[in-house]
Amino acid sequence: MKRIRGYGVKILSVVAGVIVGFVLLGWLGLQIQPRPLPAFAQESGEAETQPLPEGLPEPVDHFYRQLYGDSVPVIESLVISGRAQMRIMGITFPSRFRFTHIAGQGYRHYIETTIFGVPLMRVNEHYLDGKSRLELPFGVEEGPKVDQGANLGLWAESLWLPSIFITDPRVRWEPVDEETALLFVPFGDEEQQFVVRFDPETGLARFLESMRYKGTDSEEKTLWINEALSWGTVDGQMTAARSAATWFDEGTPWAVFAVEDVRYNVDVDDYIRAKGQ
Repeated sequence: MKRIRGYGVKILSVVAGVIVGFVLLGWLGLQIQPRPLPAFAQESGEAETQPLPEGLPEPVDHFYRQLYGDSVPVIESLVISGRAQMRIMGITFPSRFRFTHIAGQGYRHYIETTIFGVPLMRVNEHYLDGKSRLELPFGVEEGPKVDQGANLGLWAESLWLPSIFITDPRVRWEPVDEETALLFVPFGDEEQQFVVRFDPETGLARFLESMRYKGTDSEEKTLWINEALSWGTVDGQMTAARSAATWFDEGTPWAVFAVEDVRYNVDVDDYIRAKGQ
């Protein structure tokens, strides 16, 4: 019996060692960042400018004068690439992404989560013609609640091309106080609202807050917080260089994006509907 118990203890020790080894190996794989996606084939196009309008809420006017001065660029399309940390089912994966926008109209998200720098899962999401289709490794999500969230995503990501909040005639601002303003954006025949909070020290936009459905089975909307962690110049334009997205009920960001390449005013009519890189 002692010999049998001894064998049992050895087997359990081996199993425990294997489990610990796999855990450590997995942890190590999650520390390795992926290589950037291949560079987008087109260079940025020229941008016309429009005068900064009068009558903007005080923090909004101050923000845009810091970014652009008295005139703002007209951005019609955007391809933005970089790397990210994304939490999926409780595990934070290193990732790389490319988001493509027809400004204020629709987008395509292409994301690869990785382990040991090798793609593990791919996400291809389109929001075009007012309809969203989210292709995930474990299924497809569509429907009115997904569309509601996708439209908020379209406009929250427009912080990467912030001039659109001035140049798009469908967008409007309303004052709140010295550090806050309301931003109204189109959603079909309706509007959606963001609370925009500006950093009291820098005057730059810091938070875009809205109420969003998490998914097709959500009964109620949840506060969704988009935060510009830092601002910087990328491809000659000031943009939110690092940003994070947080569901209020989770408390910490589920995604942190670091922008590495931006192409403005490029031809994306075909690319935005593609399925690969």
